[in-house]
Amino acid sequence: MPQRSSHRVVLMVDENSNPFEMSCAIEVFGLRRPELGRELYDFRLCAAGPETRMRDGFFTLTGVAGLEAAESADTLIVPNRPDTEVPRSARVLDVVRRAHARGARLVGFCSGAFTLAEAGLLDGRRAACHWMWAEAFRARFPRVDLEPDVLFVDDGDILTASGSASALDLGLHLVRRDHGVEIANHVSRRLVFAAHRDGGQRQFVERPVPEVPDESLGPLLAWAQERLGEPLTVAGLAARAAVSPATLHRRFRSQLGTTPLAWLTGERVALACRLIERGEERLDVVAARSGLGTAANLRTRLRRQTGLSPSAYRKRFGTTP
Repeated sequence: MPQRSSHRVVLMVDENSNPFEMSCAIEVFGLRRPELGRELYDFRLCAAGPETRMRDGFFTLTGVAGLEAAESADTLIVPNRPDTEVPRSARVLDVVRRAHARGARLVGFCSGAFTLAEAGLLDGRRAACHWMWAEAFRARFPRVDLEPDVLFVDDGDILTASGSASALDLGLHLVRRDHGVEIANHVSRRLVFAAHRDGGQRQFVERPVPEVPDESLGPLLAWAQERLGEPLTVAGLAARAAVSPATLHRRFRSQLGTTPLAWLTGERVALACRLIERGEERLDVVAARSGLGTAANLRTRLRRQTGLSPSAYRKRFGTTP
């Protein structure tokens, strides 16, 4: 039997909570993954009462634990719901405050940022919420540093995702932070979802449906991912796609919300992480195979993206060669 995890993730729901984000949390943190030989998380649902009417009355949730289950959470996912102007339950806010006071990691999906802000935990901190509610959020919580164009914000012990689908982005980010790139990629493959999306909300806010469909970058990205150790350049990528560098930049911006060089660097760092996790200890080899060039550049890029040195990353996520 897979080894049980000691890290407990608890998702709180309250009246009119969104079922989609609840399902995202269950999919990422709640499913058993016997093929890994261990359970990643101990996951539970909890609610303030024995019955919770979900968004728009689609269904009523029953049979979950009471709010006392949140008292033992290592990671607490706070409630979110579309009626952001309605104050949250005082009992729910008290539980959230107590969890933060004892050092639990707090997570808000979509409008969950409103719950965290109402609890007074986001003042002076960075946060994300859905672009539709950005102005209302700023008006109510002016002391919060809202970042409107990102998919999620990792502010250490409090993390927030901007929208419904970005709950998956943030969930996979947490798996990556807790268990490393290799495990996160496995979970993403099970989800049939990108392990890391570089774009932000801006690509959805300004022009939800392109007036002229862009040609897919998929074949080019797949081609580049197989050659990360080679001396790839933006000009070379543009030539491969049979477009000018300026056109390639526009396509990356519109489809991924990033630049070709930033995407390429991110993919190379992710490959370096996988190599370290698999037991490669020679930094010059990791740097060469991932296309980062030198051990010094590897150290700089890895620390910038993960906050860890190569040795610290190996100690946390590595396996025996």
